[in-house]
Amino acid sequence: MRGALVVVLVVIAAVLFVIVQLVVRTTPAIAASDVPLTATMTGAPATLAWPSQGQAAIGVEGAGLLDTGGAQTPTPLASVAKLMTAYVVLHDHPLTVTSNGPNIPITATDVALYQRDKAAGDSVVAVTAGEQLTERQALEALLVPSGDNIATLLAIWDAGSESAFVAKMNAAATQLGLTHTHYVDASGVAPGSASNAASQVVLAMADMKSSVFRSIVDMAQVTLPVAGLQYNVNAELGKHGINGIKTGYTTTAGGCFVFSATVTVRGKHQTVVGAVLHQLGTTAQPSALTSAFDAAIALLSSTTTALEQATVIHAGQVIGHLSAPWTKTVSLDATRSVTVMGLPGQKVSTKVLLPSTIDAPLHAHEQVGKVVVSLGDQRETVPLETSRTLPGASVTWRLTDM
Repeated sequence: MRGALVVVLVVIAAVLFVIVQLVVRTTPAIAASDVPLTATMTGAPATLAWPSQGQAAIGVEGAGLLDTGGAQTPTPLASVAKLMTAYVVLHDHPLTVTSNGPNIPITATDVALYQRDKAAGDSVVAVTAGEQLTERQALEALLVPSGDNIATLLAIWDAGSESAFVAKMNAAATQLGLTHTHYVDASGVAPGSASNAASQVVLAMADMKSSVFRSIVDMAQVTLPVAGLQYNVNAELGKHGINGIKTGYTTTAGGCFVFSATVTVRGKHQTVVGAVLHQLGTTAQPSALTSAFDAAIALLSSTTTALEQATVIHAGQVIGHLSAPWTKTVSLDATRSVTVMGLPGQKVSTKVLLPSTIDAPLHAHEQVGKVVVSLGDQRETVPLETSRTLPGASVTWRLTDM
């Protein structure tokens, strides 16, 4: 009897052990870990030709703002403020490439505004009562000869009053994330309309998403119903690849130039967008606006030379690992390569995101987690995949693992 009892107890113990190992005991979790990544644009940090006065910023369409020079504090914008005027008008009244938009009737009030601005020595475009300007023509008058009176005319047409329109301008600045930016008028004549170069590059890129805006700022001249032939204030248009965008000058703001240029970088066409603000005349160069042009060209040239493209993530690169005690470690590999554009020495942000819980089994090439790569406005999300199968814990392993 005693021997039989021992056998029974042994059997019971064995059954209990199996139950505990297979049912009660929790299988260890699969541990996910990432491989430390550091990515920097190749080459020594770029030395760009920043202006010795005022402030500047530079970026590339698709890559966003890349770098700034000078203190990015608010400075008067002069007619560069019209970038926001055009942005709000086209947001509220979109145009297609082939459309001219509604007609805007010119009233006696508009003529009085023209005469007031002309008497003040502002940049104006002649209008007469009874004249009709299409929305496109008004935008051409705003952006090509830079009519201050046209800015006010468009503001009243859009919002009913200039003050209501200015509120829209400031709301748009907030929505676009334009720091240190505030508008008090639609034309930029008032010194209270101020921003910094970095914000103006961001705004210019937003404006250039409109094909209508792009086509207008690239016009060397325009013919208007009453004002007739009007020339673009941007004297650098068509030179150095420059295809826009907006000039500005007042004695308070100095010379300002927000520009766009198509350049070739490593065999590919790229659109560089920059801003130079508060450039002053010198004894050698009395014209503040010409000083702004000169500063912009030097900055553009140095940027074009410095720009680089770099592959910071390669397809198949090991980005992480999955570890389970019952099998060999499985790597997590990038499913594709990522190439970014920037300036030498710039650090590229890489962030690996892995799930907190992972269940086995996993098949080979099954997606688990991702890596996010960003530089400026460039942001790429690359899924990660298992390099091989990760099986579940076998019965043998669960029974023998103590």
